[in-house]
Amino acid sequence: MAKDKEQEEEKGGKLKRKEYEKELRKLQAELCYLQDWVKQKGVRIMVVFEGRDGAGKGGTIRAITERVSPRVFRVVALPAPSDREKSQMYMQRYMAHFPAAGEIVIWDRSWYNRAGVEHVMGFCGKEQYERFLELCPVVEKYVVEGGIILIKYWLEVSNEEQERRFRARVDDPLRQWKLSPMDLPSREKWYEYSRARDRMLEATDTKHAPWYIIRSDNKKAARLNCISHLLSLIPYKKLKREKVKLPERSKKYKYDDQATMKDRTFIPENF
Repeated sequence: MAKDKEQEEEKGGKLKRKEYEKELRKLQAELCYLQDWVKQKGVRIMVVFEGRDGAGKGGTIRAITERVSPRVFRVVALPAPSDREKSQMYMQRYMAHFPAAGEIVIWDRSWYNRAGVEHVMGFCGKEQYERFLELCPVVEKYVVEGGIILIKYWLEVSNEEQERRFRARVDDPLRQWKLSPMDLPSREKWYEYSRARDRMLEATDTKHAPWYIIRSDNKKAARLNCISHLLSLIPYKKLKREKVKLPERSKKYKYDDQATMKDRTFIPENF
């Protein structure tokens, strides 16, 4: 069954699993080099991931972060705003998560909620929506001029592929948790989301903070293309590391440290 799902996911592309894993490992090694460079140089980076529901944002983010430190690569996926946050300046709750020196913040959806789901589903007023589109490029220019590297990705999934992925979520209990309350309405409002996407790109695709579009019908190819492109945008260098030598265990305070554990509660070893 798992094999059938894997073959189904690879439709529309020639990338085989072994080839994908080989290329992904190479790119993840480069992400580790990027991590070292960011820490040493005190660089601040933000990577924004946006796209339709089911476009593959989560899988792409996991591919980026699974081999690096969460203390450097920090993923931010904010829930719906509380009543208190709704009363704040719109960007306020996002700014609290901006990176400090030596950090890369990855946004699994971001302030662009206002240009997408909030606008389409009527969670914000027309004036709020228009004001966001007007002020967002100004705020992002301030962020970039303040020394933060800002990279924005839009994952573009086709109508047919989104439908296939949603049906897979409905039928698979291991994927049903991915169905958010906004997923099913987003199918019905496909063209409303298309118009919101077009308006957002028109207003916020700027020289100082451009949008990069990733075709994501083939998830594996999209992940590799994204990581490769991300690495190409940052002028990192592979730093020399000191050779690690494992120290010998000191016997100064030696005792039978396993005997002291015999009366503790261990879990059943079923495997």
